[in-house]
Amino acid sequence: MSTGGSTTAARDAEAPGAVDDAVPGDLRMSATLWPLMLASALGLVPFTVFSTFLVPISEDAGTSVAVMGGLRGLGGLAALLVGTALAPLLDRVSTTSVAAGSLLLLAASSLLAAMGELLALAGFCLLIGAATAMLTPALMTAAADHYTSQQAAGRAATLMTATQSLTAMLAAPLISLPALVWGWRGDLVAVAAIGILLAVILVRRGRTSPSAPGGGKSALGYRASFRALSSISGVFPLLLVAFLRTAAFMGYLAYLAAFYEQRFALTPTVFAFVWTLSGASFFVGNLVIGRVVNSGHSRVAPERMLLAGTVAALCAVVGFYFSPGLAVALVCTSVLGLGHATVAACVTTLLVRRCGSLRGSALSLNAAGMSLGVFVGSAAGGVGLALAGFAGMAVVFGVLTGGAVVASLLLTRRAEVTAA
Repeated sequence: MSTGGSTTAARDAEAPGAVDDAVPGDLRMSATLWPLMLASALGLVPFTVFSTFLVPISEDAGTSVAVMGGLRGLGGLAALLVGTALAPLLDRVSTTSVAAGSLLLLAASSLLAAMGELLALAGFCLLIGAATAMLTPALMTAAADHYTSQQAAGRAATLMTATQSLTAMLAAPLISLPALVWGWRGDLVAVAAIGILLAVILVRRGRTSPSAPGGGKSALGYRASFRALSSISGVFPLLLVAFLRTAAFMGYLAYLAAFYEQRFALTPTVFAFVWTLSGASFFVGNLVIGRVVNSGHSRVAPERMLLAGTVAALCAVVGFYFSPGLAVALVCTSVLGLGHATVAACVTTLLVRRCGSLRGSALSLNAAGMSLGVFVGSAAGGVGLALAGFAGMAVVFGVLTGGAVVASLLLTRRAEVTAA
């Protein structure tokens, strides 16, 4: 870690009014951070509704599934642009206020989509992308700023990502059952109502919370914030790892059902269990590794765990596409979830620890980079599939993950040299 990063962290640790330096248990943290965790979970629901009910939504809008599905890309574009452009603001304003505003935008977008018109749905995709681009890093920053110690701050931030991964695993059945009663429009109206309620709760809690959170607030200007971030050791490699691993993992997930159907003839009903296995592996990995690397008594360096996660993901993705049988493919699917969850938890932890009062900017840029990774991975996987089938996909995702391994290795060696 650079001297500048260490100085920032030391200054932040002295900020008054934050919670004690100990690393509380997950239940205790959850009791404190529950509104943030619920907001984090809600952030994934609108697009989950959009994806789950893509066919009936397309029919109601009078367009094709291909056209409606293509609108999803608008959300990624908006997330990339908004997340990058507004990143420094998270270190200069109240993060709970940003989160509350993002929830209100998410609610308005959901109500817009409930109209069912093509233009309204296009606006929904754009606005939801913009809302989540600020919501997720704002929630992670607000959670981290609640604690003074680096370990507790890192653990609080990783709890937000663990909540999201749990939502990704459970959201589909949770929204499908209510939709039997009130349809997909009712789901979006319910999302809007919950979003408004959570926004009110966050605003009220923000007014009564300590005025000097653990992360402090940056006094740097807009451009100076980007320059300061670039000077912190390891930030760019961490953002690169996050982008590459997201591209590899989300690209792999985009074609996961096709692989299992063509290679092992799994029906959609049976494949649902495979999806649950993948989601459960990611959730457990994120939850456990986030606790391990942020434990006050842990001797495991996050950089080493990051490297281990990328190596495991590389081995698993190659093994998956060349698996000789269903059992091996299922094991590789689980290991891929665990490996990528490990990387996600370690990247979040290291950004929170290294960036101090600039952690909001760093987490926002990280979210923007991952939004770009989602679409790069899907596009690159499609090219690999078209050129050489699943072997081509193995090459594409192997190269992306291999790049993450190299960046992780450089981070680990730099951390070892600094420690020595």
